[in-house]
Amino acid sequence: MKVQEIREIIKLVDQSNISEFSFEQEGSKIKLKKTEVGTVVYPTAAPEVKAVEAPKAEPAPVAAPVEAPKAAPAPAAAPVAAVAQDTEGLHKITSPMVGTFYQSPSPDADPYVKAGDKVTGDSIVCIVEAMKLFNEIEAEVNGEIVEVLVKDGELVEYGQALFLVKPE
Repeated sequence: MKVQEIREIIKLVDQSNISEFSFEQEGSKIKLKKTEVGTVVYPTAAPEVKAVEAPKAEPAPVAAPVEAPKAAPAPAAAPVAAVAQDTEGLHKITSPMVGTFYQSPSPDADPYVKAGDKVTGDSIVCIVEAMKLFNEIEAEVNGEIVEVLVKDGELVEYGQALFLVKPE
């Protein structure tokens, strides 16, 4: 049977109200089965599963409840709050696309900016490469770079913070 003939059979079955079609000719078999969109079809030959009854166990003796010592507040909560307070009032320069973050125009060049550098709204702070296109990212605000949040060559997501800037 030719591929074109099989395609025609598929089209005919698809356009009809038939939900299942089988065809056999000279040792070749074709079986088509329509499913609804979103329906998952599993193989009909499933391994046999035998139920085994677990032996009955006697209930274990119940121990008297032991009072747990009161836990101290988590020390990790304080640094998180401190970081949140430190970023208040700072402008985040975010990635406008998914891509690879580069701090400099070439591997042997100096970075565009580093912590402590002053920037203007049109200063180029990095490059995000997406699909072999190198997109220059501007600061969009006048101020001082407080922190570079991403490492050179790291994959960044859309909207991910790249730099923290203290606006002037």
